[in-house]
Amino acid sequence: MTATTLVLADVLPASRVKDAALVAGGAAVTGLLGQVAVPLPFTPVPLSLGTFAVLLVGATLGPARGALSMVVFVLAGVAGVPWFAGATAGAHFASFGYVLGYVLAAATVGALARRQADRRVLPAGAAAALATLAVYACGVPWLMAYLGIGLPEALALGVAPFLVGDVLKALLAASLLPAAWRLVGTDRR
Repeated sequence: MTATTLVLADVLPASRVKDAALVAGGAAVTGLLGQVAVPLPFTPVPLSLGTFAVLLVGATLGPARGALSMVVFVLAGVAGVPWFAGATAGAHFASFGYVLGYVLAAATVGALARRQADRRVLPAGAAAALATLAVYACGVPWLMAYLGIGLPEALALGVAPFLVGDVLKALLAASLLPAAWRLVGTDRR
């Protein structure tokens, strides 16, 4: 790989075993951070750190490994691993569309990290914001269908209450990613 295509995981020696471990580890990290969840009484969508995990996993692993990690996360959760927010599993709940959006979000932030958007705070924040929009783009239609509501209600239940938290998650990710690159060293960029 050329220096312009590296993501953080690429600083490790290449191997299929490493890739498999990173994909499984990314799914596990997302499952663990997703357990930091706060149910909100006015919406069926919980506030969780799952989206934050997706931002870090996608940017660190890159688009293919990041998206595959989220596919593993989704499939394991559907199969019964209780690692969706609030230790839930399956696909029959109001916020499952947001979980599906994790795949697109990881691919999005990973692709932007491949273009070095994770090296500086402002581009990393923009990448995190775009990835968060990908989560909303999948979650809101699912919420509408699941609850049988229109777009204004879905935005009120599934976007508005989370904007401040998602901005904070994006800012934190945008700070951590460039810091991780500084720890790795400029000669590996």
